[in-house]
Parts: sequence; C-alpha cells; structure tokens
Amino acid sequence: MFTDPRVAQPMPAMSYEQMLEKVRYEGAYSTRERAEEVVRLVLAGLGRQLTGEERVELAARLPLEAARILTAQIPDTQPLTGWAFVKDLAARSGTSQATTRWDTGTVLAAVATLAGPDLLTRILHQLPTGFALLFGRAELTQAA
Repeated sequence: MFTDPRVAQPMPAMSYEQMLEKVRYEGAYSTRERAEEVVRLVLAGLGRQLTGEERVELAARLPLEAARILTAQIPDTQPLTGWAFVKDLAARSGTSQATTRWDTGTVLAAVATLAGPDLLTRILHQLPTGFALLFGRAELTQAA
C-alpha cells in the first residue's frame, strides 16, 4: 500500500503494547505472552475473513503490529460463520472450543473498540452470521 507522506495518516487509538495489556486484563491471562498468542491467532483468523474497504479501514485503525498480522493473511474464498470461525481457530491452536470462544471474544472486543461503531457495523454486514456476538454485539436478524 502506497501512501502520500504529505498527507497525515491517522494514528491508532492505542499502541500494540496497550492493546496486549487490554486483552490481557479483559481476558484474565496470566502473562503478556499468552495475550499476544491469542491476539495473533484471532487477528490472523479475522484477516482470512475480511475483504475490501472494511479490511483496509480496520488495518488503518489497528496498531501497526496488529495491522500487519491482519493484512498478512489471504482472505478465504468461503467465509466462515461465527461458530465455524471459533472451531477453525480451536483446531489451529489445539485448544478447546470453549477456550477459543473466550479468546476470540476478548480480542474482538478490543478490535471493536478500535474500529468504532460505524466501521464495526459495516464489518458485521460483510461477515456471515454469528460474528456479532463474538464482537460483543447482539445478533440482529430480520423477520421473515
């Protein structure tokens, strides 16, 4: 991605270290290293799900290290539902689905804060069902 150095780029609302501390505190992880493991796992998984403008805008709002993890992934051709996303991350990490659900919710809550409500709404419209709950939002469905 090329940027014009004369145009001021928005600074993320928090540093990567602050993001890790937020995840560590909210997720009740005993070490910073464990928090970083789950941040890397979940952001890589999210990077495989997001495409388009939402992916670019989210990366711009994340700390640089987090943005690199997100954008290093090639988006999957078949998007996963929220539950399938958790199962996929559990299989990749070798942890239980319950633990992975906790990890995912903790990281995505921090991502939601950085994204802001408008971008998060657009992200949720792009993703399949089940992701709203992972981001800490109610899953709204339209009546038939």
